[in-house]
Amino acid sequence: MLMVPDPLRVLLVYRAPVGGLFRHVYDLARELVGRGHQVGMIADASTGGERARALFDDLAPTLALGLSRVPMSRAPGPSDVPATRHVLARIRETRPDVVHGHGAKGGAYARIGATLAGTGPLRCPVRVYTPHGGSLNYSATTPSGAFYLAAEKWLRQRTDLFLFESRFAQDVFDAKIGLAGRRARVVHNGLFSDDFAEIPADEGATDLLFIGELRPVKGIDVLFQTMAALRQNGRELSLTLVGDGPEKPNLEALARALGLDAQVTFAGAMPAAAAFRRGRVVVVPSRRESLPYVVLEALAAGKPVVATNVGGIPEIYGDDAPALVPPDDPERLAQAIVATLDAPHAGLIGRLRERLQHDFTVSAMTDNVLAAYRAARHETAPAP
Repeated sequence: MLMVPDPLRVLLVYRAPVGGLFRHVYDLARELVGRGHQVGMIADASTGGERARALFDDLAPTLALGLSRVPMSRAPGPSDVPATRHVLARIRETRPDVVHGHGAKGGAYARIGATLAGTGPLRCPVRVYTPHGGSLNYSATTPSGAFYLAAEKWLRQRTDLFLFESRFAQDVFDAKIGLAGRRARVVHNGLFSDDFAEIPADEGATDLLFIGELRPVKGIDVLFQTMAALRQNGRELSLTLVGDGPEKPNLEALARALGLDAQVTFAGAMPAAAAFRRGRVVVVPSRRESLPYVVLEALAAGKPVVATNVGGIPEIYGDDAPALVPPDDPERLAQAIVATLDAPHAGLIGRLRERLQHDFTVSAMTDNVLAAYRAARHETAPAP
């Protein structure tokens, strides 16, 4: 462990230890600890399964401010009261310099708890929020969306620093909620050097591979329609779906209705490195995204990727963003899939891997997060 002259005490608060949000927080915690900072975590007690439990068991001994898990519901409900009290108690116990909430629910607990802590004898810690999508996926035209966005506006006044994983996320937040002059910075997700080991497909791998939560926003139905259309034109492709989620029963029914039963394998959740061996081309047909780890991880592993031009994905591709396809467009998606299967773009993959190794690393991500923490801490310090 490196020693730093002015180590920070950082408490990370989030709900579900799954998906890209969990990877971001977990990697940030590891890097902060490795640099000599004192870190603590609070997460939901009911999600994540055995994989999260194993990762927590590995990380917990390194967390100077401890690890605790408490029930946290996705939707607002009675469990929010004891969860907020737990966060407040942990803040009072650990006296962090920074409380960083991730996701809508973690962000609410973190900022409310830190604000309440600051009304007592403790100095209010720097209150930091990274949405990771969350409330940004809602519209003010629906009752639930109006509630969530109103809550975000109320919490905005209790936020010292906003960190966004993409310029897209920052722009959406500003349009829907408004930054109102608050401190904000874009910090892209990053990868470790180990993530850049190439992972070839196994013999017998399917043509296509999807990795992610099975939700409507991921556009898996569009991928099914694309496969059905290609089969009618004489091109029958196979697909492995890695992940789980609320849309699984509907997707199974859609696969049967389109006659894709024999072509689609529902493989369940597994680590991305293992999943990459299951398919030749990774397909990301999303309708909405922020800065998805699956795109970063697939490109770093040398996998051909077909992705939609949504959210922060163009920020990953840079000058190669024209290679992306529009969302909800089965015809364009089919063209890109067939072209990639028939002639994988080695030059494109090479350029993107080089870009990731330079701009999308955990080290760079942590450098930027720490710089933002320190600047916000300096600017919110009470006058002598």
